[in-house]
Amino acid sequence: MSPAAALAKLRIDPFIVGILAAVGIACVVPARGQGAEIASWVTTIGVGALFFLYGARLSTAEAVVGFKHWRLHLVILASTFALFPLLGLAAKLLVPWMLTPALAAGVIFLCALPSTVNSSIAFTSIARGNVAAAICAASFSSLLGIVITPLLVGVLLRTTGNGFSLDAVTSIVLQLLVPFLAGQLARRWIGGFIARHKKILGRADRGVILAVVYTAFSEGVVAGIWHQLTPLALGGLVVVNLVLFYVVFWILKLGTRAMGFDRADRVAIVFAGSKKSLASGLPMAAVLFPASTVGLIVLPLMLFHQAQLMICAVLARRWGDQADADRPADAEVG
Repeated sequence: MSPAAALAKLRIDPFIVGILAAVGIACVVPARGQGAEIASWVTTIGVGALFFLYGARLSTAEAVVGFKHWRLHLVILASTFALFPLLGLAAKLLVPWMLTPALAAGVIFLCALPSTVNSSIAFTSIARGNVAAAICAASFSSLLGIVITPLLVGVLLRTTGNGFSLDAVTSIVLQLLVPFLAGQLARRWIGGFIARHKKILGRADRGVILAVVYTAFSEGVVAGIWHQLTPLALGGLVVVNLVLFYVVFWILKLGTRAMGFDRADRVAIVFAGSKKSLASGLPMAAVLFPASTVGLIVLPLMLFHQAQLMICAVLARRWGDQADADRPADAEVG
């Protein structure tokens, strides 16, 4: 059995393994001095390129068509950018007895992020849900997240000293928004190329994110922030992540039934509305937070990402099997 097949059988995302490897390398051989400066520049350029590709991939025409299903999209966006952030504020109440201030800020940052695109679509498809709606909803979330996430972070973390500064706003515009808009403008010329080389460019995406992780954790090691991470705090973070996911999951599961959505739409809402994007979150964190604190800030996101993949993989298979067993069209989700 190949390593990739073994990881798939265990429902472990190989990308998470790569991230953990980057963390391990950073802990053993952190970038220092000139090496740190080079890594920082590589990360900055890479993040800009990443958001350029995000812009070039998003089909504006598909987004406009998908927006017609406005009730579904409003529920997903409300979950992503209202319900999650409100729940995330509770993390402040867990300091210092369960979480450190940096981990609590990381939980709040996690809650402000957009939904993930690829896995939301994949799980919705496996569960026999409304795939077209999931594509549009996840794309809307990613698009709006470029603007909404930094604003939410600035508002929710202003009392912790991690809020906005003029430099942060400038960095967001130059590193995230400008490349994204440039990608949208260039889509008519390079859209076909990107579609044909999707797999190769996807690997480049992940390479950029691994570079972000290495740079962030290197800064943390050099600054000595890892002494703040105790086994108790790490265990508390795992519990907080699981509670956060399941609270949102059950609110969406029960709420969408009460609102009268059919089964296919409920599946799309649950999967797109309960997840957070690691691919968007790591580059954003590198822009929004001081380099020396990014490592601990993104740790909640890294753990939440793996948990959501494992839980949703089980749910999607179970719901897909239920749909294939000739259940009624509006059979209960889960």
